[in-house]
Amino acid sequence: MATRRLVIFGLAGSFLILCLCKAGSAQTFAEDPQYGPVVRAYLGYLKNEQEVVDDRASRHEVTPAYYRRNSNRIRALRQMAMRIARETGNDYLPELEAVSADEFGSLFEQPPRLNALRVGEVFRTTFRYLGVVRSGEVFYVFARLDPYEQSELMARQTKSSAEAQNSVTQPQLSGSKSVTRARRVSNP
Repeated sequence: MATRRLVIFGLAGSFLILCLCKAGSAQTFAEDPQYGPVVRAYLGYLKNEQEVVDDRASRHEVTPAYYRRNSNRIRALRQMAMRIARETGNDYLPELEAVSADEFGSLFEQPPRLNALRVGEVFRTTFRYLGVVRSGEVFYVFARLDPYEQSELMARQTKSSAEAQNSVTQPQLSGSKSVTRARRVSNP
């Protein structure tokens, strides 16, 4: 039998009701058999993070605004993780970052314009934009590229810039044909 849990904390003489939910309902995400062990572990991690935020709020260590924003951020990360797992069918999740519009400076020295964001676009060879999640407020979710993706991306950029530089420094004369030399064939 599921019991209900009511989390309340005082605010300037009045009481603010934060959560009325079934105890254990957050566990359903972490125990869902449709997800593999990695995704379930990440969802369990998010559940634990929410419990920490709930605990800090119950002891009046954080402001209501802090509690709301972090609870919404955790919910946004959970939604994106489940969407990635469903869409890819893989038991793999990249490191996810969810930021609101006013927090872009925490990820980027020179933040991109919000209206210029395109899903799948990579920024600074570090983050791939995954999309927007509306969870009480709007969060922009990014996946941190792993070191292998970063090095591959940098190698591609280096190769394309070298090719562009070669095409500028060695222009073809108009009307001339490129000459290829026959390869030498040797018998073993």
